[in-house]
Amino acid sequence: MRRAVIAAAAGALTLSLGLTACGAGSGSDGDKLVVGATPTPAGEVLAYIQQNLAKKEGLDLEVREFTDYVTPNTALQEGSLDANLYQHTPYLDDFNKSKKTDLVPVTEVYLPPMGVYADGGRAELKDVTALRPGATVAVPNDTTNEGRALQLLASKGVIGLKEGAGAEATPEDIASNPKKLTIKALEPAQLPRSLKDVDAAVINNNYALDAGLSPKKDAVLLESAKDNPYNNVLAVKKGDEDDPRVKKLAKLLTSPEVKKFIEDKYKGSVLPVTTG
Repeated sequence: MRRAVIAAAAGALTLSLGLTACGAGSGSDGDKLVVGATPTPAGEVLAYIQQNLAKKEGLDLEVREFTDYVTPNTALQEGSLDANLYQHTPYLDDFNKSKKTDLVPVTEVYLPPMGVYADGGRAELKDVTALRPGATVAVPNDTTNEGRALQLLASKGVIGLKEGAGAEATPEDIASNPKKLTIKALEPAQLPRSLKDVDAAVINNNYALDAGLSPKKDAVLLESAKDNPYNNVLAVKKGDEDDPRVKKLAKLLTSPEVKKFIEDKYKGSVLPVTTG
Protein backbone atom coordinates (compact mmCIF):
# COMPACT_ATOMS: atom_id res chain seq x y z
CA MET A 1 0.00 0.00 0.00
CA ARG A 2 1.30 3.46 -0.85
CA ARG A 3 2.36 5.45 2.11
CA ALA A 4 1.07 8.99 1.65
CA VAL A 5 2.67 11.89 3.42
CA ILE A 6 -0.72 13.55 3.44
CA ALA A 7 -1.80 10.95 5.98
CA ALA A 8 1.55 10.40 7.65
CA ALA A 9 2.31 14.03 8.34
CA ALA A 10 -1.19 15.16 9.25
CA GLY A 11 -0.29 15.27 12.91
CA ALA A 12 3.17 16.76 12.43
CA LEU A 13 4.18 19.68 14.57
CA THR A 14 3.85 23.04 12.89
CA LEU A 15 5.63 26.16 13.90
CA SER A 16 3.52 29.27 13.62
CA LEU A 17 6.59 31.43 13.79
CA GLY A 18 5.94 34.68 12.00
CA LEU A 19 9.08 36.31 10.77
CA THR A 20 7.22 39.53 11.45
CA ALA A 21 4.54 39.77 14.09
CA CYS A 22 4.12 36.45 15.86
CA GLY A 23 0.81 34.93 16.84
CA ALA A 24 -2.29 33.36 15.44
CA GLY A 25 -4.57 35.00 12.96
CA SER A 26 -6.81 34.06 10.12
CA GLY A 27 -6.43 35.11 6.53
CA SER A 28 -5.24 38.50 5.41
CA ASP A 29 -5.05 41.40 7.81
CA GLY A 30 -5.96 44.38 5.69
CA ASP A 31 -3.30 44.69 3.02
CA LYS A 32 -0.91 42.28 4.77
CA LEU A 33 0.06 39.21 2.75
CA VAL A 34 0.39 36.14 4.97
CA VAL A 35 2.64 33.48 3.41
CA GLY A 36 3.34 29.98 4.70
CA ALA A 37 6.75 28.38 4.21
CA THR A 38 9.10 25.70 5.42
CA PRO A 39 12.03 27.29 7.28
CA THR A 40 14.76 26.48 4.72
CA PRO A 41 15.16 27.70 2.05
CA ALA A 42 11.68 29.18 1.56
CA GLY A 43 11.50 30.94 4.92
CA GLU A 44 14.96 32.40 4.49
CA VAL A 45 14.21 33.66 0.98
CA LEU A 46 11.00 35.28 2.18
CA ALA A 47 12.79 36.80 5.20
CA TYR A 48 15.32 38.38 2.85
CA ILE A 49 12.48 39.90 0.83
CA GLN A 50 10.72 41.06 3.96
CA GLN A 51 13.80 42.75 5.37
CA ASN A 52 15.26 44.22 2.17
CA LEU A 53 12.75 44.54 -0.66
CA ALA A 54 9.12 44.46 0.49
CA LYS A 55 8.85 47.98 1.90
CA LYS A 56 10.15 49.56 -1.31
CA GLU A 57 7.55 47.57 -3.27
CA GLY A 58 4.77 48.62 -0.86
CA LEU A 59 4.25 45.04 0.34
CA ASP A 60 3.35 44.24 3.95
CA LEU A 61 4.60 40.67 4.27
CA GLU A 62 4.14 38.21 7.13
CA VAL A 63 5.74 34.75 7.03
CA ARG A 64 4.52 31.75 9.02
CA GLU A 65 6.78 28.70 9.18
CA PHE A 66 5.73 25.06 9.12
CA THR A 67 7.75 21.89 9.55
CA ASP A 68 5.60 19.55 7.44
CA TYR A 69 4.33 19.49 3.86
CA VAL A 70 0.60 19.21 4.61
CA THR A 71 -0.42 22.04 6.91
CA PRO A 72 0.70 24.92 4.64
CA ASN A 73 -1.68 23.71 1.92
CA THR A 74 -4.50 23.01 4.34
CA ALA A 75 -4.12 26.48 5.83
CA LEU A 76 -4.03 28.05 2.37
CA GLN A 77 -7.21 26.26 1.32
CA GLU A 78 -8.97 27.23 4.55
CA GLY A 79 -7.94 30.88 4.24
CA SER A 80 -5.56 31.37 7.17
CA LEU A 81 -2.78 31.90 4.61
CA ASP A 82 -2.85 34.01 1.45
CA ALA A 83 -0.05 32.08 -0.28
CA ASN A 84 2.66 29.54 0.38
CA LEU A 85 6.14 28.70 -0.87
CA TYR A 86 7.68 25.26 -0.28
CA GLN A 87 6.41 22.75 -2.85
CA HIS A 88 6.83 21.73 -6.47
CA THR A 89 3.96 21.51 -8.95
CA PRO A 90 3.75 17.67 -9.06
CA TYR A 91 3.22 17.64 -5.27
CA LEU A 92 0.68 20.46 -5.52
CA ASP A 93 -1.24 18.61 -8.24
CA ASP A 94 -1.26 15.39 -6.20
CA PHE A 95 -2.41 17.28 -3.10
CA ASN A 96 -5.28 18.88 -5.04
CA LYS A 97 -6.33 15.49 -6.38
CA SER A 98 -6.23 13.64 -3.08
CA LYS A 99 -7.58 16.41 -0.82
CA LYS A 100 -10.06 18.00 -3.27
CA THR A 101 -8.40 21.41 -2.94
CA ASP A 102 -8.05 24.07 -5.63
CA LEU A 103 -4.59 25.53 -5.21
CA VAL A 104 -2.60 26.84 -8.17
CA PRO A 105 1.01 27.83 -8.86
CA VAL A 106 1.77 31.49 -9.58
CA THR A 107 5.46 31.41 -10.45
CA GLU A 108 8.46 29.10 -10.20
CA VAL A 109 11.11 30.41 -7.81
CA TYR A 110 13.99 27.99 -7.25
CA LEU A 111 15.04 24.36 -7.62
CA PRO A 112 15.94 22.56 -4.39
CA PRO A 113 17.68 19.47 -5.80
CA MET A 114 16.95 16.16 -4.07
CA GLY A 115 20.03 14.19 -3.07
CA VAL A 116 21.26 10.85 -1.80
CA TYR A 117 23.19 11.01 1.49
CA ALA A 118 25.03 8.44 3.62
CA ASP A 119 26.19 8.52 7.27
CA GLY A 120 25.22 12.12 7.90
CA GLY A 121 26.37 13.06 4.43
CA ARG A 122 30.04 12.46 5.19
CA ALA A 123 30.58 8.73 4.73
CA GLU A 124 33.38 7.11 2.80
CA LEU A 125 30.77 6.25 0.18
CA LYS A 126 31.54 8.52 -2.76
CA ASP A 127 29.32 7.01 -5.44
CA VAL A 128 25.80 5.68 -5.08
CA THR A 129 26.72 2.76 -7.34
CA ALA A 130 29.11 1.59 -4.60
CA LEU A 131 26.30 0.82 -2.16
CA ARG A 132 26.89 -2.60 -0.61
CA PRO A 133 24.70 -5.56 -1.65
CA GLY A 134 21.60 -5.74 0.55
CA ALA A 135 21.89 -2.08 1.64
CA THR A 136 18.85 -0.26 3.00
CA VAL A 137 17.96 3.02 1.30
CA ALA A 138 15.33 5.32 2.82
CA VAL A 139 13.09 7.40 0.55
CA PRO A 140 10.26 9.92 1.12
CA ASN A 141 6.86 8.29 1.55
CA ASP A 142 4.65 10.82 -0.26
CA THR A 143 3.40 10.02 -3.73
CA THR A 144 5.46 12.41 -5.81
CA ASN A 145 8.69 12.52 -3.82
CA GLU A 146 8.84 8.73 -3.48
CA GLY A 147 8.68 8.44 -7.26
CA ARG A 148 11.19 11.26 -7.61
CA ALA A 149 13.62 9.44 -5.30
CA LEU A 150 13.27 6.17 -7.19
CA GLN A 151 13.86 7.96 -10.48
CA LEU A 152 17.02 9.49 -9.04
CA LEU A 153 18.33 6.06 -8.01
CA ALA A 154 17.38 4.64 -11.40
CA SER A 155 19.29 7.44 -13.16
CA LYS A 156 22.52 5.78 -12.00
CA GLY A 157 21.36 2.23 -12.61
CA VAL A 158 21.21 1.37 -8.92
CA ILE A 159 17.72 0.07 -9.62
CA GLY A 160 15.72 -0.31 -12.81
CA LEU A 161 12.11 0.78 -13.12
CA LYS A 162 9.37 -0.71 -15.26
CA GLU A 163 8.83 0.93 -18.61
CA GLY A 164 6.40 3.81 -18.22
CA ALA A 165 7.00 4.23 -14.49
CA GLY A 166 6.97 7.98 -14.06
CA ALA A 167 6.82 10.55 -11.30
CA GLU A 168 4.46 8.39 -9.23
CA ALA A 169 6.64 5.27 -9.32
CA THR A 170 6.54 3.06 -6.22
CA PRO A 171 8.81 0.22 -5.04
CA GLU A 172 6.38 -2.10 -6.83
CA ASP A 173 7.60 -0.53 -10.09
CA ILE A 174 11.17 -1.69 -9.53
CA ALA A 175 11.94 -4.06 -12.39
CA SER A 176 15.57 -4.81 -11.54
CA ASN A 177 17.44 -4.59 -8.26
CA PRO A 178 20.93 -6.01 -8.86
CA LYS A 179 22.18 -5.16 -5.36
CA LYS A 180 18.97 -6.41 -3.72
CA LEU A 181 18.51 -3.08 -1.98
CA THR A 182 15.80 -2.69 0.64
CA ILE A 183 13.75 0.46 -0.03
CA LYS A 184 12.36 1.93 3.19
CA ALA A 185 9.73 4.69 2.85
CA LEU A 186 9.67 7.27 5.65
CA GLU A 187 7.97 10.58 6.35
CA PRO A 188 10.22 13.18 4.65
CA ALA A 189 11.09 15.09 7.83
CA GLN A 190 12.45 11.88 9.41
CA LEU A 191 14.92 11.13 6.63
CA PRO A 192 17.95 13.05 7.98
CA ARG A 193 17.55 11.32 11.35
CA SER A 194 17.33 7.96 9.61
CA LEU A 195 20.91 8.22 8.34
CA LYS A 196 22.26 6.54 11.46
CA ASP A 197 20.01 3.52 10.83
CA VAL A 198 20.20 3.05 7.05
CA ASP A 199 22.98 2.84 4.49
CA ALA A 200 21.70 5.83 2.53
CA ALA A 201 18.69 8.12 2.32
CA VAL A 202 17.20 10.16 -0.48
CA ILE A 203 16.40 13.46 1.23
CA ASN A 204 14.40 16.50 0.17
CA ASN A 205 16.56 19.60 -0.08
CA ASN A 206 14.88 21.63 2.67
CA TYR A 207 15.21 18.85 5.24
CA ALA A 208 18.85 18.28 4.25
CA LEU A 209 19.62 21.98 4.76
CA ASP A 210 17.74 22.02 8.08
CA ALA A 211 19.92 19.10 9.24
CA GLY A 212 23.12 20.99 8.46
CA LEU A 213 23.91 19.10 5.26
CA SER A 214 25.18 20.84 2.15
CA PRO A 215 23.49 19.28 -0.89
CA LYS A 216 26.26 20.59 -3.14
CA LYS A 217 29.08 19.16 -0.99
CA ASP A 218 27.59 16.27 0.97
CA ALA A 219 25.23 14.50 -1.42
CA VAL A 220 26.56 11.27 -2.92
CA LEU A 221 24.19 11.91 -5.82
CA LEU A 222 22.34 15.16 -6.58
CA GLU A 223 19.58 15.83 -9.09
CA SER A 224 20.46 17.66 -12.26
CA ALA A 225 18.79 21.00 -12.93
CA LYS A 226 18.34 20.16 -16.62
CA ASP A 227 14.67 19.63 -17.54
CA ASN A 228 13.86 19.24 -13.86
CA PRO A 229 10.10 19.49 -13.14
CA TYR A 230 10.53 20.00 -9.40
CA ASN A 231 11.05 23.76 -9.17
CA ASN A 232 9.37 25.15 -6.06
CA VAL A 233 6.48 27.52 -6.68
CA LEU A 234 4.60 30.33 -5.04
CA ALA A 235 1.05 28.96 -4.70
CA VAL A 236 -2.34 30.53 -3.95
CA LYS A 237 -5.95 29.47 -3.86
CA LYS A 238 -7.49 29.51 -7.34
CA GLY A 239 -8.85 32.96 -8.12
CA ASP A 240 -6.16 34.81 -6.14
CA GLU A 241 -3.53 34.76 -8.88
CA ASP A 242 -4.24 38.41 -9.79
CA ASP A 243 -4.24 39.71 -6.21
CA PRO A 244 -1.96 42.80 -6.40
CA ARG A 245 -0.10 41.70 -3.26
CA VAL A 246 0.58 38.27 -4.77
CA LYS A 247 1.82 39.88 -7.97
CA LYS A 248 4.21 42.07 -5.98
CA LEU A 249 5.61 39.06 -4.16
CA ALA A 250 5.94 37.05 -7.38
CA LYS A 251 7.87 39.95 -8.94
CA LEU A 252 10.24 40.10 -5.97
CA LEU A 253 10.74 36.31 -5.84
CA THR A 254 11.94 36.34 -9.45
CA SER A 255 14.01 39.51 -9.17
CA PRO A 256 17.78 39.78 -9.75
CA GLU A 257 18.21 40.63 -6.06
CA VAL A 258 16.63 37.35 -4.93
CA LYS A 259 18.55 35.41 -7.56
CA LYS A 260 21.80 36.82 -6.16
CA PHE A 261 20.71 36.10 -2.58
CA ILE A 262 20.03 32.45 -3.42
CA GLU A 263 23.30 32.06 -5.29
CA ASP A 264 25.36 33.72 -2.54
CA LYS A 265 23.71 31.98 0.40
CA TYR A 266 23.30 28.43 -0.92
CA LYS A 267 26.30 28.24 -3.25
CA GLY A 268 24.77 25.74 -5.65
CA SER A 269 22.72 23.78 -3.10
CA VAL A 270 19.59 25.72 -4.19
CA LEU A 271 19.30 27.04 -7.73
CA PRO A 272 17.28 30.14 -8.74
CA VAL A 273 14.94 29.47 -11.65
CA THR A 274 14.97 32.89 -13.28
CA THR A 275 17.13 35.97 -13.55
CA GLY A 276 14.14 38.25 -13.29
